[in-house]
Amino acid sequence: MEVVYEDNHIIIVNKKSGEIVQGDKTGDRPLSDIVKDYIKEKYDKPGAVFLGVAHRLDRPVSGLVIFARTSKALSRLNKMFAEGRVHKTYWAIVKRKEGVRSQESEEWHTLEHWLVRNEKQNKSYAYNNEKPNAKKAILKYRTLSHSDNYTLLEISLMTGRHHQIRCQLAAMGRPIKGDLKYGAPRSNPDGSISLMSRRVEFVHPVSKETIFAEAPLPDDTLWQALDPQKQSG
Repeated sequence: MEVVYEDNHIIIVNKKSGEIVQGDKTGDRPLSDIVKDYIKEKYDKPGAVFLGVAHRLDRPVSGLVIFARTSKALSRLNKMFAEGRVHKTYWAIVKRKEGVRSQESEEWHTLEHWLVRNEKQNKSYAYNNEKPNAKKAILKYRTLSHSDNYTLLEISLMTGRHHQIRCQLAAMGRPIKGDLKYGAPRSNPDGSISLMSRRVEFVHPVSKETIFAEAPLPDDTLWQALDPQKQSG
């Protein structure tokens, strides 16, 4: 477990792909329990440790997860997430467009869809027009770097819908590498999908200071090759 930021009220952890944030029917040990054990041991806390889950990341996704260490922070974080006051930036690797070998536009582009969630399939479907039970989904994306076959995108969410990035990029014809559920041709060897929560920025729920945290790139050959800093350097 990698702690990126912590204080008396919140702790931000870099989740590995494959980890679950909160307990589910699989019975696998969740990240929340690992963080509780870390806090208990580090601060020598007697009894049960409070840890609030304010949001989640899909199991095959890596990157930053914010936990609350106090009930005051949890209630305020819940409200902040509901009101869109926690700004999350994601990075995703997608297949490079066929026939495109010149630099793709680095300008921001907007995707808008109506998403319908299928609970049984644990999957969302994107439509260009409003449908019954659909929720509007908006994200912005831009190109950061390339390899011969892949493109690294930066994504900023305007809304928070079920599998939103995965579903909308697939609807654009650019499914995330390794994401079989949304149309990728093959899985990644480790079962991950090439999507990470790269950065978070928000006003601290208690101290009111601006918090900015960034996750390191996965220790993976393709992620490292697409690192914009390395390419520009």
